[in-house]
Amino acid sequence: MRGAAAPDGWCYIAAMKTHSNPAARRAFLKFLAASPYVASLGGVAAFLGESNFSRAIAEETVLLSSPAEALTVFDFEETARNNVMAGHWAYVASGVDGDATLRANRDGYKDVQLRPRRLRDATKVDMHVDFFGTTYNSPVFLCPTGGERSIHADGELGVAGAARARNTLQVLSTSTSTDVEDVNKALGRPVWYQLYAPSSFEKCAQMLRRVEASGVSVITLTVDNTTGRFSESYLRNRPKDIKQCGACHNGDPGDREFPMLRGIDMKGVRRQDPAMDWAYVDRIRAFWKGKFMIKGIDTREDARLCLEHGLDGIMVSNHGGRSTETGRATIEALPEVVAEVGDRIPVFVDGGVRRGTDVFKALALGAKGVGIGRPFLWGLGAFGQPGVDRVLEIMQAELKLAMGNCGTRTVADINRAYVATPHWKT
Repeated sequence: MRGAAAPDGWCYIAAMKTHSNPAARRAFLKFLAASPYVASLGGVAAFLGESNFSRAIAEETVLLSSPAEALTVFDFEETARNNVMAGHWAYVASGVDGDATLRANRDGYKDVQLRPRRLRDATKVDMHVDFFGTTYNSPVFLCPTGGERSIHADGELGVAGAARARNTLQVLSTSTSTDVEDVNKALGRPVWYQLYAPSSFEKCAQMLRRVEASGVSVITLTVDNTTGRFSESYLRNRPKDIKQCGACHNGDPGDREFPMLRGIDMKGVRRQDPAMDWAYVDRIRAFWKGKFMIKGIDTREDARLCLEHGLDGIMVSNHGGRSTETGRATIEALPEVVAEVGDRIPVFVDGGVRRGTDVFKALALGAKGVGIGRPFLWGLGAFGQPGVDRVLEIMQAELKLAMGNCGTRTVADINRAYVATPHWKT
């Protein structure tokens, strides 16, 4: 809900309070469900509050009964919200500070326009891509998200099952609720491993030895959240009584088991090192023999340093609007990073991706791979593995349609000529 849209929306609510119009109410609920602002507040129900109006229209909220009913990834959101514990949902839906960056990620795609070319055979579209020697069905990948079993019992194994079925790249979080060895087995190949580097390099090395032994050959170090964050909307929207969390969190809602730290003595060690610098990166580069990427790069200056320090790839990311309240969309940061590194190393991007056309726009602006986070969590929360599978099916189908309509047969054919950004200042 951008700019003047919010007052119009509230007028719509006022009108529906005085006029009984079921069709209009259902249409407005769909409008709310598609809003990133509403998502940042915890979903439609949280946005509307506990008014008589919200209780009345809640009865008309249609939840999905099967993944096949979903037409877009947005359709999974309210079903997931209905299924997932309130505290967990508040965490997934939140950003930081005033959620400006969370909203910017989504809104950024609205300022990128498509420039389709016509009269090209759309029956020959091929979405396959190669990332570091492995071929995937499409450039869409699954971002690392922690504790997926808190969203659904299928957790990371269900996500892996869907990724395997759709031949999709899965990136596993250090904060996974399932061991990397088990996820690799479910996926049928090694995941990429997202690394939170602890304040002790010795402990970091222990973790990396285990990851390497599991077969992982690509790691991506997250650098955008080392000093913590102020999750305002999460703190406002989580349940006020959190005693129920004790059974899973040992009495402390902020405490949970991290399987990837099992067997590592973390006494006196921070899970993320606020003092981490390029020297730490150099130590990882010297230690790790596989492909090494950094996740959280948003400027040309840091992109240049990635090249100087021997990185194999970059993920342009702001943690889904959950790290620093920059107010800047990742899709806007992407072009300067791509321009700096050229074709020397691949650049990936995530944040705000909800449509196949979003994926196409990111590819046109230079991304090699495009990650989704909340959409597959919505599918997971709604139906477990079948929900994730349907989200991937939708995203891949939408991308194929966009490629065909724009006249690009392969992902390599998509370039800057296929988009316009008239509203961007640079």
